[in-house]
Amino acid sequence: MVLSRRTRAPKPLSKPLIEDEDDDATEYGDICCEECGSGDCAAKLLLCDKCDRGYHLFCVRPILVSVPKGSWFCPSCSMHRIKLKSFPLVQTKIVDFFRIQRSSDSTQNLSQDYRKKRKRASSLVMSKKKRRMLPFNPSEDPTRRLEQMASLATALTATGTEFSNELTYMPGMAPRSANRAALEEEGMQVLSKEDTETLNLCKSMMERGEWPPLMVVFDPHEGFTVEADRFIKDLTIITEYVGDVDYLKKRENDDGDSMMTLLSAADPSKSLVICPDRRSNIARFINGINNHTLDGKKKQNLKCVRFDVNGECRVLLIANRDIPKGERLYYDYNGYEHEYPTEHFV
Repeated sequence: MVLSRRTRAPKPLSKPLIEDEDDDATEYGDICCEECGSGDCAAKLLLCDKCDRGYHLFCVRPILVSVPKGSWFCPSCSMHRIKLKSFPLVQTKIVDFFRIQRSSDSTQNLSQDYRKKRKRASSLVMSKKKRRMLPFNPSEDPTRRLEQMASLATALTATGTEFSNELTYMPGMAPRSANRAALEEEGMQVLSKEDTETLNLCKSMMERGEWPPLMVVFDPHEGFTVEADRFIKDLTIITEYVGDVDYLKKRENDDGDSMMTLLSAADPSKSLVICPDRRSNIARFINGINNHTLDGKKKQNLKCVRFDVNGECRVLLIANRDIPKGERLYYDYNGYEHEYPTEHFV
C-alpha cells in the first residue's frame, strides 16, 4: 500500500528563546535543560513561564514540535496547574457528547449479519484475491464501551477539541469541492466496493454506540495515547483520520503537530491537509514511532493509507498486524519518507 506522509509542510516555525547574539548569550548563557543538563541547542531551549527553568523541546515530555503559542509551563508546574478530570461515566452524557443515535439492537444485528456474510464468503478460494479490510470488533460489555468512549471524551475535553468523525469543511478553509482524488500527483489506491462497505459499516456502528475497542490513556512521557482494549486482527480498520480540511499553502507556517496530508496534488496550490486541532476523533491521540531507530520501528502496528473513496481523498489507519490487548497503537507519520521530525519521539 502507498503509505501517507504526515505532511509536506516544513517544520513549524519556532522563535528561538535563546539567540546566538552576544547580548542574549550573555543574558541566558547559564541556562541548561533540566532533563539532559546541556545548554546546547539554545534555539530549542524553552523556559517555563512560572519557574524559569529550561527544557529542550525534544527533552520535555510529551515532546514539543515547536515553541507553544502563549504561556508554557514545565511538567512540574503543570501538575499543580492542571488536574485532568475524567469525563463522567454517565450514559446520557456520553450519548450526547458523541451524538449517538438512540436506537435498539439494530446495529448489533447489522454487524452480526455482516460477519456472517463474510464467514460464508470465506469458504471460497481466496488465495488469489486481494485481502479485504475488517470492521473493528466492539467490546461486548456495554459498560466497557462507555468507559472507552469516556476516555476519548476526557482527552478531547482536555485539549479543547470538538468530536467529529468526518472530514469537516469550514468557511475560510478549503471547500469540499477541492477534495478531488483526480488531482493526486503520485496516485493513491482506490478503495474497493467491499472495503468501502466495511468503512461505512464502522461509521454506522459508531453512530449507534458500538465503539472501537480502544482506550485513551495519559502517559507522562507521551501525553495522551491509545491502547487496544481487546485483541485486534490484522487489517482491521482502526479509524479514519479526520479534522478540518485546508490548503497546505495556508498551513505551511502552522505550529500544529498533527497535520496529515490528504491530497498531494500535481499543482502544489491545490494540495490539502487535515488539521485535527479543533475537530477530530481518536486518531489525534494515536502517536507516531521514532522511525530512526530499530526499537521505534518495532512498535509500529498501524499503517496510514490514503484512498480514493468515490472520488474523494480519505485517510485510514489500519492494523498492519495482530495487536494484543493492552498494546499501544503507533504508526509512522512519514510512511516511506522522512520529512517529519521523529528522531526525538519516545
